[in-house]
Amino acid sequence: MNTGFVPLEAAAIAAPVTSFTRMLERHDLTLPRTPLEILQVNLTARCNLACTHCHVESGPKREEALDERGIDRLIELMPTAASLHTLDLTGGAPEMHPQFRRLAAAGRAHGLKVIDRCNLTVLFEPGQEDTAEFLAAHEIAVVASLPCYSSANVEKQRGKGVFLQSIDALQRLNALGYGREGSALELDLVYNPGGPSLPPAQAALEADYRRRLSDDFGIVFNRLFTIANMPIKRFLHALERDGKLDAYMQLLIDHFNPRAAEGVMCRNLVSVGWDGALYDCDFNQMLGLPAGGRRTTLWDIVRLDGIERQPIAFGRHCYACTAGNGSSCGGALTA
Repeated sequence: MNTGFVPLEAAAIAAPVTSFTRMLERHDLTLPRTPLEILQVNLTARCNLACTHCHVESGPKREEALDERGIDRLIELMPTAASLHTLDLTGGAPEMHPQFRRLAAAGRAHGLKVIDRCNLTVLFEPGQEDTAEFLAAHEIAVVASLPCYSSANVEKQRGKGVFLQSIDALQRLNALGYGREGSALELDLVYNPGGPSLPPAQAALEADYRRRLSDDFGIVFNRLFTIANMPIKRFLHALERDGKLDAYMQLLIDHFNPRAAEGVMCRNLVSVGWDGALYDCDFNQMLGLPAGGRRTTLWDIVRLDGIERQPIAFGRHCYACTAGNGSSCGGALTA
């Protein structure tokens, strides 16, 4: 798989990490919040997989999940941000949450685009036999993890047997109309590097994916999102174990892109944790960095758009979103 990686070896091995806030100041960037457009909800840490790059450290043994009271409150708050257009459901495997379908259907009823961040293999788990049909019936967009179009690379990150199950799931989604020209059923794929390197150019890699998946498996999709590996949780532990953390951080710093920084997703998104607490993004959530600098929950606010007045919490991990072409839950931030 020719990815055009920026290699880790190109970075200095050891250097102090420049404060991200200081880097922003150096480039005369302030990055205030803009009107709230995306409500991202981390429904559960439970997942049928335990991927090596997972910033949530999800897995089959994790039990954390947003309770029914939290689901009720989210539905109550949906009408309280005029610019809100997307409900983004993630995890873990969000489909494994018992209230996933209720929340997703409520979002659609409210007129929101609903995204299911799906690992694909969950569609074959017990109790999920009709999940694909539910997603199609409610015109829920699927953003699916597929870190490569080759079996070896996928299974190195995600586990044995995952690649072929993922292909089966994509073919099933295609059969329901997902990813097909003229269909309202969106199917986007997500790529992340297999190690401590930057993603390649998104457009070129998308063309490779489109050709290989079509030729080899008859699979079609709408877009490919390239996402950088975040130096937190499992991926951080791997970097530390292999003695590559300093080099990876320097790689990110050396490729800081001011244009990408201006488009970071935390400016128009709020992330809700499985405990109902509010964060600027899913990554800050995993690090316990609350929105506005102090712990605030769904029950502490009257309106969702009130978060627009709060400052964003930054840290050294933010370099992963601003390196190279940038990185977000919607892929690259610059061409």
